[in-house]
Amino acid sequence: MPTWNSRGLRGSTLEDLINRTNEKYRENHLALIQKIPTPITPINIDKESRHITLAYFEQKSTVDYIGAVQGIPVCFDAKECNTDTFPLANIHEHQVEFMRQFEAQDGISFLLISFTHRDEFYYLRFADLLRFWERGAEGGRKSFRYEELDPAYFLPQVSGVLVPYLNVLQKDLESRG
Repeated sequence: MPTWNSRGLRGSTLEDLINRTNEKYRENHLALIQKIPTPITPINIDKESRHITLAYFEQKSTVDYIGAVQGIPVCFDAKECNTDTFPLANIHEHQVEFMRQFEAQDGISFLLISFTHRDEFYYLRFADLLRFWERGAEGGRKSFRYEELDPAYFLPQVSGVLVPYLNVLQKDLESRG
């Protein structure tokens, strides 16, 4: 059974930036996106600080965020990468399947990837994720490279918005026709 410990805090900086972005979008009535907590069962709790020091995951998580943007259902996962190669092992099959089913219900699924060493954010469309995923499943690369990404889906810097993904989400919607 997978356990939780300090490793679980990886990505918390990215999640904090996205959470703050989502608050701003909510305040401006642009989107209502919620962080989905991963259910855990505590095993050890520090009695003084009342912090969980060891726990196990009750079930597989789906994605990090779910909600609606101007009436359009969206779900996405947040990932960090500190090199120019993103290993597909960072994405789980049940997550891809959830996103596939979400898209089949006319929702929009994507990944937000922080290339930390470049200080850049990327919006990976589900169609592109699926292409990389299927390539790996068919015996090809089990990763994708920075150079393989469509430059149009890097997030622009926007004053007052930490992870400005809505404009790129709009581009994704337009590309679907």
